Amino acid sequence: MAEKTIKRKKSTYTEEFKKQIVELYQSGKKKYDIIREYDISGSLIHNWNKQFSQTGSFKAHDNRSEVENELIELKKRNKQLEMEVDTLKQAALIMGRK
Repeated sequence: MAEKTIKRKKSTYTEEFKKQIVELYQSGKKKYDIIREYDISGSLIHNWNKQFSQTGSFKAHDNRSEVENELIELKKRNKQLEMEVDTLKQAALIMGRK
């Protein structure tokens, strides 16, 4: 008999909550105790602690490297140029009919 996998609803946590968890972890509270008490995964604690230690922020854009930011900008620029090329192709087709 096949067992059904129960999917957990993706939770969103406030900055204050994340900071509280990081402070508990950094003050010496065991990760296992935090996981049980707050019903969060160990990877969340690890990621939040890493982010907060590096930049003091939990926002993704604050924790990206310069290379990652540059890659994102280049991808945006590439999409924009692809749209311009498509527009010019359409215009060339229209002008070719006249």
